Amino acid sequence: MAITSANQLELLQTAEAVAREKMIDPALVIEAMEESLARAAKSRYGAEMDIRVEIDRKTGRATFTRVRTVVADEELENYQAEFTVEQAKQYMDAPEIGQQLIEEVPPVEMGRIAAQSAKQVILQKVREAERDRQYEEFKDRAGTIINGLVKREEYGNVIVDVGAGEAILRRNEKIGRESYRPNDRIRVYIKDVRREQRGPQIFLSRTAPEFMAELFKMEVPEIYDGIIEIKAVARDPGSRAKIAVISYDGSIDPVGACVGMRGSRVQAVVNELQGEKIDIIPWNEDTPTFLVNALQPAEVSKVVLDEEAGKIEVVVPEEQLSLAIGRRGQNVRLASQLTNLDIDIMTEEQESERRQAEFELRTKLFMDNLDLDEFFAQLLVAEGFTNLEEVAYVEIDELLVIDGVDEATAGELQARARDVLEAQNKAALDAARALGAEDSLINFEGLTPPMIEALAKDDVKTLEDFATCADWELAGGWTTENGERIKDDGTLEPFEMTLEEAQDLIMTARVMLGWVDPAELEADVEETDADEEAEA
Repeated sequence: MAITSANQLELLQTAEAVAREKMIDPALVIEAMEESLARAAKSRYGAEMDIRVEIDRKTGRATFTRVRTVVADEELENYQAEFTVEQAKQYMDAPEIGQQLIEEVPPVEMGRIAAQSAKQVILQKVREAERDRQYEEFKDRAGTIINGLVKREEYGNVIVDVGAGEAILRRNEKIGRESYRPNDRIRVYIKDVRREQRGPQIFLSRTAPEFMAELFKMEVPEIYDGIIEIKAVARDPGSRAKIAVISYDGSIDPVGACVGMRGSRVQAVVNELQGEKIDIIPWNEDTPTFLVNALQPAEVSKVVLDEEAGKIEVVVPEEQLSLAIGRRGQNVRLASQLTNLDIDIMTEEQESERRQAEFELRTKLFMDNLDLDEFFAQLLVAEGFTNLEEVAYVEIDELLVIDGVDEATAGELQARARDVLEAQNKAALDAARALGAEDSLINFEGLTPPMIEALAKDDVKTLEDFATCADWELAGGWTTENGERIKDDGTLEPFEMTLEEAQDLIMTARVMLGWVDPAELEADVEETDADEEAEA
């Protein structure tokens, strides 16, 4: 088959029809045709030849050309597509390296195999263009809600027709009780769009917290307008959810606006989520206040927040304990997700018992180490002293406020505490050396002997070992897996080391070892400070 004048216009019409059907640029289809014709020509003239085809966009005429490039003598590899300066002088005046000789060659007759190959090239190019168009269309729609049509179900995953292609709603992204049949209409959240080898993959979700937030945005005009903001969402898909909202207009109640007249707005979201119960909570900058709201409908007696550990203790009346925890821990789990804090719930009686146990433990510490009677040790604990370091190194005035303590008694107390600490430090250093701790770590400023012993037990025995540690390995931290926060214990966490302190010590060690240039470190700090000032 040759491209004759009779079918030249038909070539353009075919390209136009394919482009219209696949909703892609006709130029892409013509480029695919040019490539397929060039391949067919190479099979006729020789695979090593550089044969190119250009189709006139107005007449449809296909021009076949052979291209040869002038190269240096030592670079000549392909005698069919390249030639030297000397060889080029036969065809052109004063040839230069890089110049091309373009000669028109006769069109080829396309046999059955060549025609089939050309068809495959065109189909492949059209598929690629279609995939690119689909990716470009959906890449900016991630994070939005879309309506689709169920096509089929495969191994629990639902394939959804989203108009310009197919998307997948995985089994773990479906609300538990839901089942779909072909041609069912479905409303889903576009969770992710990825460009993959087999084409763009569009991943959908109905369990994502963002899906609920987007549904509220559709139902509540104040959220869409930015008057009310959704600050956090926590879901147990299909069962229960909590959503925290704040209003930037003092005259608008954020909870009331989200509930709507007679619950019409929230009910529309509940119906879409298969009856999922939704608690709408007013957001508050004060974490304890926000947590009290998040634990509704349970009543809270007291909240104790440990910001460094990201942990919070909540005390509730005995009769409110089961309500605060919820069925299978659901209420406290959702409140934890909403506040991003680890919540420990206890009754008033349990808290009292725990505080009593702490009081007795500290009393015994002072009795055993400072050789005090029980009454005097209890006086120290009642004044807020929790360890020997506090007694040994506080201003003497803080000891004089205790009934019956004069300057001589206070001095004796501090001397005893320091003697005990020195003995403990010596024992800790001896133990650390026995474990193999080297002087480079022992002499490093910022680490106490008990800390060095703890590090040696954890196989950190040199300054180099210490410098390779991560901050969370020393101070501890939290990681989130499947929506649950998991505690990572740090080697120096018992000594109340913070992440910031751990970072400073590790960086100091790296500077001392010459791993980090202090000038670069200073520049990074200045840059960070400048960024913070700009943000402020």
